[in-house]
Amino acid sequence: MPFSAPRPRPWVGLDASPAAERNGALLPADPLQFSAEELAELRRRFGVHGPQPRLAQLFSDGIDQLQPLRHHTLGRLEELRPVILQESRRHRINPMLVTAVLFDEMRHAKPGENHPIAAHSGLFQTHGLAQLGVGEMVHQGLLPPSPSAEQLSRARDQLLDPEQNVRLLVGKFARLKGALELPEGQMLQASGSAHDAKGLATLAYLHNGKLDYPRRILASMQDPELHALLYGQRKPLLSPLI
Repeated sequence: MPFSAPRPRPWVGLDASPAAERNGALLPADPLQFSAEELAELRRRFGVHGPQPRLAQLFSDGIDQLQPLRHHTLGRLEELRPVILQESRRHRINPMLVTAVLFDEMRHAKPGENHPIAAHSGLFQTHGLAQLGVGEMVHQGLLPPSPSAEQLSRARDQLLDPEQNVRLLVGKFARLKGALELPEGQMLQASGSAHDAKGLATLAYLHNGKLDYPRRILASMQDPELHALLYGQRKPLLSPLI
């Protein structure tokens, strides 16, 4: 099984060809590429699928270019910085992964979907900043497999709470790290290891379920403004109109 073999077997997807060998060193494949075997295994175990349609990708790219929306999202993330860092440190999850996913999901949220009335209407399957469903709360043992209507209502309220939503997102990544048998006590760093980069790409893929998502997330993890938001000196974000 690609995702269940014990260490020190190379992380799934890290293969090599003669052209990838230099001076006896084995160079990994592109960590953002998934083999047919990996995709089949991920689909079987987690229900993920292929990339979103090209038109939807173009629409997403267009949204990413909206500077006022970008600035507004950065301001909201600034408020969540303490809980992102605290929960990421507690679970040994890379906070840039958490921030990049929030940055992407918040910019692409559907208008009105996180209003309490809309959330409790049952029209939407995911809620809150990170677009999480009540099923994730079941996975984390916070909700029984067959919840009552009252329990579902309380769960949706928790998903709509920004800080609780961040905690659940970090918990989701910690849960998936365990399922993939990634080292739970190690914070994955894309810049230092191709194995770690592949692990981060897989976590991003499993969060969203679309094959083009990991590339967007790993690119956002290198965004200088997101790095400054987490690790730079605290300065208020001023409106671009000022």
